[in-house]
Amino acid sequence: MYAIINTDGRQYKVAQGDIVLFDKRGLEPKAAVTFEKVLLVNNDGALTVGSPFIEGAKVTGETLNEGRGRKIVIFKKRRRKDSKQKRGFRRDFTRVRITGINLK
Repeated sequence: MYAIINTDGRQYKVAQGDIVLFDKRGLEPKAAVTFEKVLLVNNDGALTVGSPFIEGAKVTGETLNEGRGRKIVIFKKRRRKDSKQKRGFRRDFTRVRITGINLK
Protein backbone atom coordinates (compact mmCIF):
# COMPACT_ATOMS: atom_id res chain seq x y z
CA MET A 1 0.00 0.00 0.00
CA TYR A 2 1.34 3.41 -0.93
CA ALA A 3 0.03 6.95 -1.23
CA ILE A 4 0.99 10.13 -3.00
CA ILE A 5 0.72 13.21 -0.80
CA ASN A 6 1.08 16.92 -1.47
CA THR A 7 2.97 19.05 1.04
CA ASP A 8 5.29 22.05 0.81
CA GLY A 9 4.32 22.48 -2.84
CA ARG A 10 5.77 19.06 -3.73
CA GLN A 11 4.41 15.56 -4.20
CA TYR A 12 5.85 12.57 -2.34
CA LYS A 13 5.23 8.84 -2.79
CA VAL A 14 5.10 7.28 0.68
CA ALA A 15 4.43 3.84 2.13
CA GLN A 16 4.12 2.66 5.72
CA GLY A 17 7.54 2.48 7.37
CA ASP A 18 9.23 4.85 4.90
CA ILE A 19 11.52 7.60 6.15
CA VAL A 20 11.04 10.81 4.18
CA LEU A 21 12.81 14.19 4.33
CA PHE A 22 10.45 17.18 4.24
CA ASP A 23 11.19 20.90 4.50
CA LYS A 24 11.88 22.02 8.05
CA ARG A 25 8.72 22.22 10.15
CA GLY A 26 10.05 23.14 13.61
CA LEU A 27 8.67 20.06 15.39
CA GLU A 28 10.04 18.20 18.39
CA PRO A 29 11.25 14.59 17.99
CA LYS A 30 8.49 11.96 18.36
CA ALA A 31 5.80 14.53 17.50
CA ALA A 32 2.86 13.29 15.43
CA VAL A 33 2.43 14.66 11.90
CA THR A 34 -0.71 14.36 9.77
CA PHE A 35 -0.91 14.96 6.02
CA GLU A 36 -4.46 15.67 4.82
CA LYS A 37 -3.73 16.35 1.14
CA VAL A 38 -3.71 12.80 -0.25
CA LEU A 39 -3.81 12.67 -4.04
CA LEU A 40 -3.76 8.91 -4.68
CA VAL A 41 -3.87 5.66 -2.70
CA ASN A 42 -2.93 2.24 -4.10
CA ASN A 43 -4.27 -0.50 -1.84
CA ASP A 44 -3.04 -3.84 -3.30
CA GLY A 45 -3.98 -2.88 -6.86
CA ALA A 46 -7.17 -0.99 -5.97
CA LEU A 47 -6.40 2.56 -7.08
CA THR A 48 -8.24 5.50 -5.49
CA VAL A 49 -7.67 8.86 -7.14
CA GLY A 50 -8.87 12.18 -5.77
CA SER A 51 -10.01 15.25 -7.64
CA PRO A 52 -7.78 16.86 -6.49
CA PHE A 53 -7.70 15.28 -3.00
CA ILE A 54 -9.33 12.18 -1.50
CA GLU A 55 -11.86 13.14 1.17
CA GLY A 56 -11.32 11.48 4.54
CA ALA A 57 -7.90 10.07 3.64
CA LYS A 58 -4.88 10.95 5.70
CA VAL A 59 -1.29 9.85 6.15
CA THR A 60 0.18 9.90 9.64
CA GLY A 61 3.81 10.04 10.62
CA GLU A 62 6.22 10.51 13.49
CA THR A 63 9.01 13.09 13.53
CA LEU A 64 12.45 11.55 14.01
CA ASN A 65 14.73 14.60 13.96
CA GLU A 66 15.64 17.81 12.18
CA GLY A 67 18.90 18.62 10.49
CA ARG A 68 20.74 20.09 7.57
CA GLY A 69 21.63 18.29 4.37
CA ARG A 70 25.00 18.00 2.67
CA LYS A 71 26.42 21.11 1.09
CA ILE A 72 25.70 21.58 -2.59
CA VAL A 73 28.27 23.71 -4.41
CA ILE A 74 27.03 25.97 -7.21
CA PHE A 75 29.92 27.13 -9.38
CA LYS A 76 29.38 29.42 -12.39
CA LYS A 77 32.19 30.38 -14.74
CA ARG A 78 32.05 32.51 -17.85
CA ARG A 79 34.87 31.50 -20.13
CA ARG A 80 37.37 34.09 -21.28
CA LYS A 81 35.73 36.76 -19.07
CA ASP A 82 37.66 36.19 -15.82
CA SER A 83 34.28 35.93 -14.12
CA LYS A 84 33.38 33.19 -11.69
CA GLN A 85 30.99 32.76 -8.81
CA LYS A 86 30.97 30.06 -6.13
CA ARG A 87 28.07 29.54 -3.72
CA GLY A 88 27.00 26.85 -1.32
CA PHE A 89 23.59 25.68 -0.15
CA ARG A 90 22.44 23.40 2.66
CA ARG A 91 18.80 22.35 2.89
CA ASP A 92 17.09 22.32 6.29
CA PHE A 93 14.92 19.23 6.67
CA THR A 94 12.64 17.33 9.02
CA ARG A 95 12.97 13.53 8.92
CA VAL A 96 9.58 11.77 9.28
CA ARG A 97 8.74 8.06 9.54
CA ILE A 98 5.37 7.22 7.97
CA THR A 99 3.30 5.23 10.47
CA GLY A 100 0.00 4.75 8.67
CA ILE A 101 -2.18 5.41 5.64
CA ASN A 102 -5.88 5.75 6.45
CA LEU A 103 -8.47 5.63 3.68
CA LYS A 104 -12.06 6.19 4.78
